[in-house]
Amino acid sequence: MSDPAAGSISLLLAQPAGSLTGVLFIAGVGLAGACLSLLAELLIRRALPRLGGPLTVRIRLTTAAATFALSALLAWRFGLSPELPAYVLLAVAGVQLARIDLQHHLLPNRMVLPLLGAGIVLLGAAAGVSGEAGSLLRGVAGASIMFVLYLFLALTSRNGLGMGDVKLAAPLGLYLGYLGWSHLFYGGALGFVLGGVASLLLVLKNRGNKPKEVPYGPSMLAAGLAIILLLP
Repeated sequence: MSDPAAGSISLLLAQPAGSLTGVLFIAGVGLAGACLSLLAELLIRRALPRLGGPLTVRIRLTTAAATFALSALLAWRFGLSPELPAYVLLAVAGVQLARIDLQHHLLPNRMVLPLLGAGIVLLGAAAGVSGEAGSLLRGVAGASIMFVLYLFLALTSRNGLGMGDVKLAAPLGLYLGYLGWSHLFYGGALGFVLGGVASLLLVLKNRGNKPKEVPYGPSMLAAGLAIILLLP
């Protein structure tokens, strides 16, 4: 998929007079992501009090810093493109979902399903602006493929995948598929690899005893965001 807006930002950064503008844009998007992270924590505490707190200052600073970094990197990746808001939303929600999965071994429907719905709306608007209707259709197909694949694995294997992981696969497939089939393939494959590594580390930590619940959400989200940022 062509990305003329990202090219515009690259040109700004390459020029001495425009370098500051590009840096301020990236920093501004990062700051907006951090602020949205704090707002997301407040909304989670109100809507899902069992999952929203109590949060230590260290956890809040860590999630805000992670969201700042991811949002800034996404601004560098996408530039002034209509897709940027959708992917910043993925970063904000993804950090919160990873935090909840690590703490509670749960990926709540009231966060995962709205992420899918909002992603379809935002990417649909972006596709309309940029004339990339095919990208949206590919994203919807990617969501379906990832959901069915994870559902099959959850039903047939003993690798600890839960229905929360299956549902999370749908929005990740949407965001990856929107960018391209290669993004969808490598994002899904890397998610399996990172999930397996995380499971192995937990087994070693527990002296050979695999825990009943393995938080695969953080691995899936990390893999998806890494492919979005690194794959052209």
